[in-house]
Amino acid sequence: MNKIEIINSRELINYESAIEFMKTRINKIHTNNEDELIWFLEHNHVYTQGTSAKDDEIIKLSNTNIIKTNRGGKTTYHGPGQRVIYFLINLNKRKKDIRKFISIIEESLISFLAVYNVEAKSFKDRVGIWVTKSNNIKFEKEKKIGAIGLRVSKWITYHGLSFNINPDMKYYDNINACGLKNYKNTSLKELNVDINYKEFDKKFSQIFLKNLFKI
Repeated sequence: MNKIEIINSRELINYESAIEFMKTRINKIHTNNEDELIWFLEHNHVYTQGTSAKDDEIIKLSNTNIIKTNRGGKTTYHGPGQRVIYFLINLNKRKKDIRKFISIIEESLISFLAVYNVEAKSFKDRVGIWVTKSNNIKFEKEKKIGAIGLRVSKWITYHGLSFNINPDMKYYDNINACGLKNYKNTSLKELNVDINYKEFDKKFSQIFLKNLFKI
């Protein structure tokens, strides 16, 4: 099997259920019983802490669940209005370079944002996607719009990218997102870009697949 299946979930998906689904799927991908997968979805309100997260990244306790997870990275928020993309991609068929794979995710989102006159970039010391200019207005300080946290099992990736379309940004007030104290997060809504998840799923997947097939 060498196809990549794309699932576009409309309903909110429980975070822990999604993790169990991915673990099962990557085992089937490894044994060639299932295709690779790109899964677009949204979660219920939840804070997740990756393998390098620290407790002081939660700066204010709330009623929102905090879940320790096995992805790389630190503390982040997921919730309605934020599109999550899980990449279950078999790097045994491609270049076994996780840093290159992360770069493909970053470059794909940067290209997607450029369609809407939003300039963004990545930084070597801060994984993720950062907006520097929108509608020809340059920010004094870049703002994060996409977070990346991956894990690799048998050279098959899982977890992935979270991208802020129009979530309730107040949830970020309770955490130092990605362990960073002096940076803010943003969303397409804050940047006055009005799109729905269907438009995002379609355009981003086209860009990402084009970049992925280059390696």
